[in-house]
Amino acid sequence: MSEKIAIKNKPLKVFITGASSGIGESLAHQYAKEGATLGLVGRRLELLTKIKSNIKTDCEIYAVDVSDQKKLQKAANHFIKKYGPPDIVIANAGVSTGTLAGEKKDLDTFKRVIEINLFGVIHTFLPFIEIYKKKKSGQLVGIASVAGIRGLPGSGAYSTSKAALINYLESLRIEMRPFGIHVTTIAPGFIHTLMTKHNCYTMPFILDVDVAVSRFRKAIHNKKCFVIIPWQMKIVGTIMKFLPAPLWDFLAKGGPKKIRKMIQ
Repeated sequence: MSEKIAIKNKPLKVFITGASSGIGESLAHQYAKEGATLGLVGRRLELLTKIKSNIKTDCEIYAVDVSDQKKLQKAANHFIKKYGPPDIVIANAGVSTGTLAGEKKDLDTFKRVIEINLFGVIHTFLPFIEIYKKKKSGQLVGIASVAGIRGLPGSGAYSTSKAALINYLESLRIEMRPFGIHVTTIAPGFIHTLMTKHNCYTMPFILDVDVAVSRFRKAIHNKKCFVIIPWQMKIVGTIMKFLPAPLWDFLAKGGPKKIRKMIQ
């Protein structure tokens, strides 16, 4: 399939969170090149404003933290009122930091990571679900991670949030199917973004963000249920999933650790 995905009939309407940098920014630019109408959500207004200035299609920006359900609902309502329901909602906003699962002082960080990575996705989808049910169409896309397949020492909050997200999206997919609503889970490996920039360890099969996002878009276009990107990580993820617990414990105990820091 060509890297460029043709949009038939009328341009798509796409609502994207975490759009101020990295994967979200790349998604915005790639969909804009195809003529899509965009709703972009991020915490940093100055970055969203810069992105909008380089987009030639209709684009609304919303400086909102996805953990704030009321503000996100307001942003969704504004987009729907102006353009109608989006064809695709992509819950991409996420954070990552090192944490120790047994350390009390990391408790607030644990809560914040889960609040953004899990509840942020739930908050993103809720404004659109009833509308999608009534129109019997729509697509909800969640960006999870290979890190959600098994618990990773030193990344307990991130692994927990992504494991919970994968299961939430699976539950949602089954629930939405009778209404003609597609739910797509994308679990990436390593991607060159600000999130991985400061990782001081080897990141196998790492992809350039634009290359990764072009593959995401193919999966979205083809309405995949669950996909791991790149394909090499699919093999790694499958092995991880089925390893017996004692063997996984042995292999993972000496793995690399992320730097621990508070998430604002």
